[in-house]
Amino acid sequence: MLDNTKDVLSGYASTTTWMVFAAFSLSAAFVTTGLGKRIAYILIEKFGSTTLGLGYVTALLDGVISPATPSNTARAGGIVYPIMNSVSIALGSEPGKTPEKAGAYLALNTYMATKVTSFMFLTAMAGNALGAAFMTDIVGVTLDWMTWTKGLFVPGLLLLAVTPYFVYVLEKPEIKHVDNKKIASEGLAELGPMKAKEKILLAIFVLALCGWAVPSLLDQLLGIKIKINETAVAVGAMAALLLTNTLTWDDMLKNKGAWNSLTWFGGIIGLSGALSKLKFFEWLGKVMQANINFGDNAMIALWILVFVSVIVRYLFASGSAFIAALMPVLLMLGKVANVDPMSMCLALAASNSYGGCLTHYGGAAAPIIFGAGYNTTKKWWIVGGLFGLLCYLVMMTVGVAWWKMIGLI
Repeated sequence: MLDNTKDVLSGYASTTTWMVFAAFSLSAAFVTTGLGKRIAYILIEKFGSTTLGLGYVTALLDGVISPATPSNTARAGGIVYPIMNSVSIALGSEPGKTPEKAGAYLALNTYMATKVTSFMFLTAMAGNALGAAFMTDIVGVTLDWMTWTKGLFVPGLLLLAVTPYFVYVLEKPEIKHVDNKKIASEGLAELGPMKAKEKILLAIFVLALCGWAVPSLLDQLLGIKIKINETAVAVGAMAALLLTNTLTWDDMLKNKGAWNSLTWFGGIIGLSGALSKLKFFEWLGKVMQANINFGDNAMIALWILVFVSVIVRYLFASGSAFIAALMPVLLMLGKVANVDPMSMCLALAASNSYGGCLTHYGGAAAPIIFGAGYNTTKKWWIVGGLFGLLCYLVMMTVGVAWWKMIGLI
């Protein structure tokens, strides 16, 4: 017998739980220091001369800061969209009156872009780490930061490159050209000269990325083995931010996403480990194997499994809730159908994120952006449904081919 309380609480000793919690400090710092806004206005100045260009600025900004912002709500709803909303108003596009000028496009594009960036890195969405923990417990696949990035960065980058134009075609704005120089200069003037805290954050951000990525790259490219614990990097980044006063402890206390993740993920990961020790997943697999038959084609089973994971996202208002409720079941279904474990894990990791684009409540950032009032429910569901289908097809074709090319499957 297991000491159930001890086993469930063991999730709070999980390095995954603390990596996500620590990474939230970088997310908060991008907001409090103003560095996220500064990067946005610089990108607007360089690439935002058209409305479509602003769409690509949105995608690029979200992509740049996503590796260190596990709260896509803070990223999209707290940094990216407030700026794009200000730009919409500056262009004379107001909710309910003139959304078609630019606001409707910029709002939809912001959300669809963040649904792509959220699966490109393990630390780009809080739920990713929870899904990775289930994958280890149930099918024995370990998706560390670099393996996750290797598998999903290329198909994600392709989708991110397509997203602004895809949404532009479906929600074409009336305004085509933008006085980006004026918008950028006013925004940068309001921020003032780059502050010391911003420079420190930028340095810590770059060092954290190096800590997560460089050891694996050195091993694969040069055969040099340097082991740096990913959680230690995240905790070190958080400590550096606090010690340099770039982020205060009060800022961390106000970061509800960080504390919610620590509380819920610790418990859920501990529960998953306890169930694994009790051989619950083995029992569930035997039950499914006896009652469900996908046929003998593992690839068809994978396509069906991932499609189901996308469709059921209509029922969930949170990616983390979806992972906690259904990820174990989907993983066991794939296991009994003899689906390649790595391809199943990567495909499901991505589908949880882009599946949230289907509705205006599919993720915590959605109500913030939809609530601005630029988009109708009907148009959001049409664009979201078509975009979700595009992501699914790209991931199951380009994604699978990429995984084979680099030897992951």
